[in-house]
Amino acid sequence: MIRYELESADVSAVRFGISPLGEVSLGLRALRVPDAFPLQRPWLDRIAPVRPLLDTEVLLGLVNDRRWVADFTNPRPGSPLTDFGQEIAELARITPERLRGDLVHVHGEVPPVFDGPHGEVVARLVAALTQAWELCFVPYWKRMRAVLEADITYRGRVAAQAGIGTMLGGLSSSISFDGRNIDIRLASPIARVRPIRGEGVTLVPSMFVGRSSTPADENLPPVIVYPARGQGAMWSTADRPDTGAIRDLLGSTRATLLAALGEPASSTDLALRLGVTPSAVNQHLRVLQRGGLLNSARYGRSILYYRSDLGESLAGN
Repeated sequence: MIRYELESADVSAVRFGISPLGEVSLGLRALRVPDAFPLQRPWLDRIAPVRPLLDTEVLLGLVNDRRWVADFTNPRPGSPLTDFGQEIAELARITPERLRGDLVHVHGEVPPVFDGPHGEVVARLVAALTQAWELCFVPYWKRMRAVLEADITYRGRVAAQAGIGTMLGGLSSSISFDGRNIDIRLASPIARVRPIRGEGVTLVPSMFVGRSSTPADENLPPVIVYPARGQGAMWSTADRPDTGAIRDLLGSTRATLLAALGEPASSTDLALRLGVTPSAVNQHLRVLQRGGLLNSARYGRSILYYRSDLGESLAGN
């Protein structure tokens, strides 16, 4: 178990972030042990044609048999708008000591693939991760990011309405908060107490975490990676519900949109799920919002829509 000890000022410094590089590295676990990630099986099926192009010797060398991943591939994101290019550029400046230390944390030794001149090893590492990003994530990143952003919007609403303790306790069954301490129960035998000391805690939703994760190196800034909500529905095409009177009232398309907005989503995500154009979706969303059935919140570059109380009542929830 990892315990993060917070003072009162630390509680107010809890913030969220999204790490594209972190998603790539955590996604490597699904490549190594596909059966452990059933919700991401559709993603694995989609990327199967490009997997022979990947430098799997390097990529899988970052993951051990317990599915631990080297810390340097999971940077602490500065905001929900962190860019992969920024993160990989920072990784390219990694020191030999940090590279070897993080690998030893994971494997107990440095895998042979990472032996050799530091500059050459880092260049191959950066190239392998960049290629994995471009081939396996970029084609699906809008959809993935929409799920991650919707999760953060939801957590923010919970914190505002029920308090930060309720929000923290609801991140995962392996995370609890007693008003001062955040306890993260991990599958590993690691047990330690880590005072926050004014550094703040960054909460990072992920598509590739079943319970929760923290840095293996206790000297790194406090980060909690937790499972994002809505993963199960990410790859599915929304069914056209038989909404009966609601469909007669709103029309088939708007009734379908209302049913699909049980969780916050962007117009781009809805268009992907429903198989229609974003412009058509936006027209219907504006009508539903003017009618008081939807609320919206700007999140970074996206506008996320979700059902209002009236919309929840009409949808039967």
